[in-house]
Amino acid sequence: MSLTTTLEIRVYYEDTDFSGLVYHANYLKYFERGRTEGLRQCGFTNSDLMAREEPLVFAVRKMDLDYHLAARMDDLLTITTIVTEVKGARMIFDQKAERDGVLIASAQVIVACLTPEGRPRRIPQDVISVFND
Repeated sequence: MSLTTTLEIRVYYEDTDFSGLVYHANYLKYFERGRTEGLRQCGFTNSDLMAREEPLVFAVRKMDLDYHLAARMDDLLTITTIVTEVKGARMIFDQKAERDGVLIASAQVIVACLTPEGRPRRIPQDVISVFND
C-alpha cells in the first residue's frame, strides 16, 4: 500500500522564531495539515467522518520527527504524505517537508481511529478500500 498526496505551505512570519527560522513545533502543524488534506484528496473530511452514523476521529498515537535543515520565512514547502499502512484501528504515514526538493524535516506518524468518546475502533471498510486501490 502506498498512497501519496502533496500540499504546498508558505512559511509566514508567525511561523518563525526570533531568528527567522521556522519554530520546531510548527512542523507538527504542517504535517497535520498534510494528513488532513491527504484524507480530503481521498474523499474524506474530518467533519464528514464525525457526522457518520458511527462517528470516528483520528488521534496521533506516536510520531518520530527528524529535523534535517531549517526552513525560513517566505519559503514554500511541499509537504508529502504517504499512507504506508491501514490496519485495524491504525494508520501509518510517512511524511516529509521539502524546499525545492531539499529535505527539511521528516516524520513517521501513527494515528489511531477512535470514537468521539476516545475509544479505539476499527477503521471502516470504505475508508480502508480507498487506500488499497
